[in-house]
Amino acid sequence: MLAERIGAKKLFGFGILCTTLLTMLTPLAARTSFTALVVCRVLEGLGEGVTFPAAHALWANWAPPLERSKLISFSYGGSQIGTVIALPISGLLCQAWGWPSVFYLFGAFGLLWFVLWMSLVTDLPKDHPRISSEELHYLQKTIGDVSKMRKTAKAPWGRILMSLPVLGIATAHVCNNWGFYTLLTCLPTYMKQVLNFDLSQDGFVSALPYLVSWFVVVLAGQLADHVRNKRYLSTVAVRKIWQSIGQFIPACFLVAVGYVGCNKTLAIACLTMSVAFGGFSQSGYGVNHLDIAPAYAGTLMGLTNTLGTLSGIFAPLVVGVLTEDNPSREQWQIVFYIAAAIYSFGAIVFCLFASGVQQEWAKPHCGHGDDQQTGGHRSSINRSSESSSEDDHLS
Repeated sequence: MLAERIGAKKLFGFGILCTTLLTMLTPLAARTSFTALVVCRVLEGLGEGVTFPAAHALWANWAPPLERSKLISFSYGGSQIGTVIALPISGLLCQAWGWPSVFYLFGAFGLLWFVLWMSLVTDLPKDHPRISSEELHYLQKTIGDVSKMRKTAKAPWGRILMSLPVLGIATAHVCNNWGFYTLLTCLPTYMKQVLNFDLSQDGFVSALPYLVSWFVVVLAGQLADHVRNKRYLSTVAVRKIWQSIGQFIPACFLVAVGYVGCNKTLAIACLTMSVAFGGFSQSGYGVNHLDIAPAYAGTLMGLTNTLGTLSGIFAPLVVGVLTEDNPSREQWQIVFYIAAAIYSFGAIVFCLFASGVQQEWAKPHCGHGDDQQTGGHRSSINRSSESSSEDDHLS
């Protein structure tokens, strides 16, 4: 909501600046006390929390409908490639100058990024000093000016919360994050406890899943927009198929990890494939906020991302309860079954409720009274009629 009111550029930029400064203060906080370190990390999380909602609000102004998948997947893929770069560099820095140097170097890069961001980026295409007249005309023709609606209309929260497509996105986001955080925080522990393989000792192996994931994220985005541009598939069909690939296949590889025995190569391969195919979700639920409500994309991302963050809290807790006293292969198999089931549930709900077109409550001409009783009924009607109209158009 803040991004849509005060401008996504400022919110995104100052959010990263806040995280950057706190990153540089982390060594000092760690030397001061454990409490200071925890407070510092919590504040960093608050700064990071605005990034995805602000980015979605910004892309609503800049990403043409048939280019959303490739633009957003490429930009968000930076989180994967950043991990690939940061892991080996961090190891070298720790060996050469100690662990605090990691925070100082990446903090310095963050300050440089902030200067470039504030100097080069604008919220709206019409305000950019170096945009060509052809590009500006193209963006205005394909996107319009969603900022006008943001300033003149309040978010219709009743209809948002009763919208089945929003429910589908939120469920997919929560379930995708459960699998992601299980992979991120718990599989290294599994490999160390069960397979006696310490990923932290091999920077390449640690970075490999994220490197492959980056390629998949970018290629999946390109492919999604290609089939939409060629009208091979409707938008809603692409979102559902890509989301299914991005959650069902990682679920299968998660289960497989528990049955590879002591074969470390197969375990790493399953880990890599699970993370990699999860990249398809970026062109599934990850872009769908912009499809159904471009004017409120930042608000919707803030809502679903907040719910999705809960998975980052509870997934490691569940793993701890199941494996802390008995870190056996059988207990870890239960962990993987739970994650796979949650992955699959998210894909099923998304496929049932997702839409590929702008919802009535997100259109400028629509009255935004929060009639919750009619909101859910209307969203159901809209969802089925919108999917049918897309398929009719394609045929």
